[in-house]
Amino acid sequence: MQRPVAYLSRFGRNGLTGRGYTAVPFPCKQLNVLSNLSVKRSYYWGRQSPKPSALSPQTPWQKLSPQQPIRSVSGKPLPQQRSWILNFGYRSAAWLGGSILFLSAGVVVFFLYDASTYREDLSYRDIHVSEIALSPRLGGPKNLPIAEVQIDDDDCAEMQRQKDKPKLVILGGGWGSVALLKTLNPDEYHITLVSPTNYFLFTPMLPSATVGTLEFRSLVEPIRRIVAGVRGHFMRASAENIEFSHKLVEISQLDANGKEVRFYLPYDKLVIGVGSTTNPHGVKGLENCHFLKDIEDAQKIRNHILTNLEYACLPTTPDAERRRLLSFVVSGGGPTGVEFAAELFDLLNEDITAHFPKILRNEISVHLIQSRGHILNTYDEAVSRYAEDRFSRDQVEVLTNSRVQEVQSDKIIFTQKDENGKSITKEIPMGFCLWSTGVSQTAFCQKISAALGSAQTNRHALETDTHLRLNGTPLGDVYAIGDCSTVQNNVADHLVTFVRNLAWQQGKDPETMQITFGEWREVAQKVRKRFPQAADHLKRLDKLFEAYDVDQSGTLDFGELRELLMQIDSKLTSLPATAQRAHQQGQYLGHKFNKLSRAAPGLKMNDVRDGDVDEAVYKAFEYRHLGSLAYIGNSAVFDLGGGWNLTGGLWAVYAWRSVYFAQSVSFRTRCLLAMDWAKRTLFGRDLMNW
Repeated sequence: MQRPVAYLSRFGRNGLTGRGYTAVPFPCKQLNVLSNLSVKRSYYWGRQSPKPSALSPQTPWQKLSPQQPIRSVSGKPLPQQRSWILNFGYRSAAWLGGSILFLSAGVVVFFLYDASTYREDLSYRDIHVSEIALSPRLGGPKNLPIAEVQIDDDDCAEMQRQKDKPKLVILGGGWGSVALLKTLNPDEYHITLVSPTNYFLFTPMLPSATVGTLEFRSLVEPIRRIVAGVRGHFMRASAENIEFSHKLVEISQLDANGKEVRFYLPYDKLVIGVGSTTNPHGVKGLENCHFLKDIEDAQKIRNHILTNLEYACLPTTPDAERRRLLSFVVSGGGPTGVEFAAELFDLLNEDITAHFPKILRNEISVHLIQSRGHILNTYDEAVSRYAEDRFSRDQVEVLTNSRVQEVQSDKIIFTQKDENGKSITKEIPMGFCLWSTGVSQTAFCQKISAALGSAQTNRHALETDTHLRLNGTPLGDVYAIGDCSTVQNNVADHLVTFVRNLAWQQGKDPETMQITFGEWREVAQKVRKRFPQAADHLKRLDKLFEAYDVDQSGTLDFGELRELLMQIDSKLTSLPATAQRAHQQGQYLGHKFNKLSRAAPGLKMNDVRDGDVDEAVYKAFEYRHLGSLAYIGNSAVFDLGGGWNLTGGLWAVYAWRSVYFAQSVSFRTRCLLAMDWAKRTLFGRDLMNW
């Protein structure tokens, strides 16, 4: 006889509502067993369906309705669901309580850590210092003390292990030097950084500090903290000269009595990254201008701006004098000049009207003088026009095709070309002038360039080869990076070397040989390797070969090849004097020095001491442009290269801030930047001068 079978409904999408059920056979014996079990778990209608044991065995085919409460085996109704308001209240209270507990725990941990940073015990011990470090021997061309040993070489075991490593001396603490330090392997070199300032400055945000948007401390990082990461040494001093034949750097500094002291610092490898100075262009009266290269410059500018505003509020100030005091002139339409003009407009438009007499806002004027046809002339033309339109709307006067002739204490005189190309002399009364018109060599670089003679032909920067080695110095000894240097792109001048090597391989005369297309490809490959920036101009070798094969002979003679490479040389431009370029050069040198140190044992074993070791070990430097950006007053522009650019309002400002926030040198400076931006939002800009 067949055993009776009971049926239970399958759980549907909406619980046991009776819709879409399927009958499932369930043995009665098992059902009776389940019916005797007590149900310990509560079920809520509409949230979780009951298990089969909760159903009555006497009604296997009964479908439950939403109005009928679910009952347990004992017959008592199960607890019903709470209202969503109560659930929301319970969850909110739980989240609030959890957050308060989490924050409280964080505060307690912070104060415990803060308490651990205070020390009352005398944490000193006897430290061995070499007598040579305290009393260095005299020597060199000027018989000065030679700092062969540093006074902190024996501070710890790690320092002691680096005493006999190759001495790497870095001059300057800018973008290139910091990127080099962050890339170097600290176990390979005895590192010493020399700089007249003991901090690294985040220069792209310097215009924001001139008007109180950012604080000065948010843009600087102690250089000793960076040097400590590679267990290096720091000297707050200035480089005066280099004795290349003796491998000595002449260093000067003022002692506690204000007297200048000089000494030599020996090196095995020397990196020059001393930056640049502002180009005066032979204009008279620049002592009446401000420059923007350092923190001290930004502080002087802030004080001058706020002082002019305070003087303009005095009842004894005449109308003409008030308008002159409130006339701000920026000479130079590059990124620095444009961003300073934008920051200045933001200060005048957002904070002055709230805290100063409103008549000041009507009489304030901002003028931007540019010698070229557009501001931001190194950017895409569409970006330049957008910036000009933005300034025009913000009532910032842009004077293009204008050249400053003289800067006086109360006015600036310049010439401007009219539509017919005729120069007209004009003048603007001014109470403040910022000079931001390109870069020039420092006095130290000029001295080095003069000492190297004909090897240095550039008047604006030190020339290096594509491996960043300073021209005129022994290979592998001296390098130059950043604004103080420029990479030599004289492809045509190296033609003789390329052709001679090719001719000697074939036993021919370089002056009379005919170069086939296959040989031309070999020459092009060598040009690419030596000059990576020329690679973009050597993509279609067949087209170039055909264009310069004037006699259609199927070969190129020496003159035709020279003309081809001179054409490529003319298309190569100097690398931009930007933080981006200096950063890439510093990283490049760091990777190359690491590889040179790893290859040193093998080179020493094979008695390889001279020659082009850099080229044998590492590739030439290749600059990769990652785009340019600029702030133009509650708006920002991005030139990404290749015709790609972005312009926009506040969303672009936030993107601009995000880029520089990510590039900031440390977690400390990122926190300070975020707090300064929040402070500007809540309390406005700082309107105090010191």
